[in-house]
Amino acid sequence: MGVAGFSSIPSCSSSSGSSFAVLIVVLALTLNGVTVCNGGKTSTFVRNVENTEDMPLNSDVFRVPDGYNAPQQVHITQGDLVGKAVIVSWVTVDEPGSSVVLYWSDGSHRKKEAKGKYETYKFYNYTSGFIHHCTVCNLEHDKKYYYEVGIGHTVRTFWFVTPPAVGPDTPYTFGLMGDLGQTYDSNTTLAHYERNPQNGKTVLFVGDLSMTEPQPQYSAFREASFGHAIFDIKNRTHAYYSWHRNQDGYAVEADRLWFYNRYWKQVDESPSS
Repeated sequence: MGVAGFSSIPSCSSSSGSSFAVLIVVLALTLNGVTVCNGGKTSTFVRNVENTEDMPLNSDVFRVPDGYNAPQQVHITQGDLVGKAVIVSWVTVDEPGSSVVLYWSDGSHRKKEAKGKYETYKFYNYTSGFIHHCTVCNLEHDKKYYYEVGIGHTVRTFWFVTPPAVGPDTPYTFGLMGDLGQTYDSNTTLAHYERNPQNGKTVLFVGDLSMTEPQPQYSAFREASFGHAIFDIKNRTHAYYSWHRNQDGYAVEADRLWFYNRYWKQVDESPSS
C-alpha cells in the first residue's frame, strides 16, 4: 500500500530535482495503493442528504408481540471474552414472568436450561418494564443454537451462531453502522443490510441508536423505545451481537441509566470497561 511505502523513502536533499523525483515516487506509491485497496462497489444505494424524520411511535416497527406478557426487545450480547457464552436479554411488561432461557444446538432435541434475573428502573415520569438478563455458558465455537424465552402461549424462539475460535488467521466479517437513529432512513438501512448476502456475521453499532430531539432531556420513553424498533427489526432473521456504548460526545441523561446498567448487560461491569 502507498502509506507503507512512505517509510522506505530516504531523506531528501535540498535540490529541486531530487524533490521532484521523490514527489513522483510518492504519487506512484499512493496511486498504486488506491488500486490495490479498491474493494469494488458493493451497493448502488446513496443515502438522502436531507434530514429525515423519526418514525412515529405507533409505526409497525415499534409493534409489540402479541399475547399477554410476551417477551419483547429480545437481543443478545457476547457473554465472555472468547465467544463461548451469550447473554440473552428481553423485557416483559405486565409482570416479571420467567427469567429462564431454554436452548439447544442445531440438530439436537435435548433442551438445556439457564436461569437469569430481572430488574426495573424509574426515571422522572418513565417506568421501565421488567428487564431480564440470562447468561448461557459452555457453548461450542462456530455452532448454531436455538433459544426460547417466555412461558405458556407467549414463548418466542430465536437463533444465533457462536463465533469461531479466536486465532490470528480466523476469517470473520463485521458489519458496521454509525449513528443509526430511529428515522425512516434507519429502517431502510437495516432492510438493505438484511438483504445483502455478504452482510457481517456480527454487526457493530457505533454512536446513537436513538435521539432525544425534540423531546426534553428527561423524556426517557423515546430512548427506551429503540428496543422495540431496532431489536425487532434485527430479529426478523436472527439476533445479532451488539457493542453497547455511546461515545459520540453528546451525553444525555439516559446514557448512564440503561446503556451502562439496564438494557445492555456487560461482560465487564467496571466503570472503565
